[in-house]
Amino acid sequence: MTSFDPLPYAIPAFVLLIMLEIAWARGSERRRIYEARDTAVSLALGVGSLIAGAAAALVTVPLLVSAHALSPLAFGWAWWAWALCFVADDLAYYWLHRTGHRVRWFWAAHVNHHSSQHYNLSTALRQTWTGFFALSFIFRLPLAFAGFEPGMILTCAAFNLIYQFWIHTEAIRRMPRWFEAVMNTPSHHRVHHATNGRYLDRNYAGTFIIWDKLFGTFEPEVDEVPIRYGIVSQLGSFNLIKAAFHEWAAIARDVWHAPWRHKLSYMWREPGWSHDASRETSEMIRQRAVTARIEDTPASKD
Repeated sequence: MTSFDPLPYAIPAFVLLIMLEIAWARGSERRRIYEARDTAVSLALGVGSLIAGAAAALVTVPLLVSAHALSPLAFGWAWWAWALCFVADDLAYYWLHRTGHRVRWFWAAHVNHHSSQHYNLSTALRQTWTGFFALSFIFRLPLAFAGFEPGMILTCAAFNLIYQFWIHTEAIRRMPRWFEAVMNTPSHHRVHHATNGRYLDRNYAGTFIIWDKLFGTFEPEVDEVPIRYGIVSQLGSFNLIKAAFHEWAAIARDVWHAPWRHKLSYMWREPGWSHDASRETSEMIRQRAVTARIEDTPASKD
């Protein structure tokens, strides 16, 4: 299996860009977008995710190879196969990401990426340690079944992840209109990291925002609505272990205390679901925000 991992080569550029953003923030009214302890947690989560990813590859790579061996198709390494694989992988990432917000089991592995109340380039490094445990690799197995080379899939996935680094910033307000229409941008991704009701669970795109527009999950950023970052129930801690595992611990507590008939629901239903309706899901919060906007809209004079 031939593959190329561009991620290690991108790390020096990540560090340089973070340093440049810190310098920009200190010279502007955005001084508070960085907080030393928060940034330290983000960097530590990033290092841990590299180690966890390398360990998981010992299993996921053979699975991809086995899936490819079962495929009746083999696209090979032609240039068009690379382009097609990148688009297909981005579509797979969209559904992985969407599931990561809509199914609590997957959310437990993804939530640490959203747990910072700051939005800057270091936030992009808040990556999961438990993605393999959450079974996130299953979303890319269909690509191997479809005939794409395992090494090609892994390389495209890495470039997708690298692309998403630069969109974690407030330094760029808008890209050109044509770019905003097709690609994921800082504006689109700020919406994704917001806890405002109108923005919850929107803009799941990796590279191409067209998936959100196609599947009805797109929400544009409104400049008049200040974004609040983080998660609905804020982490409230700079403890690294809590940042990495707090939702898994919460699932364990809920499953332990729940009636038998509801135990699986606390793992596989949406985050915020409860059998006694004592909590709110993101959809409930979003609908309340939408209703409030409608009620606040002045009536027509016609």
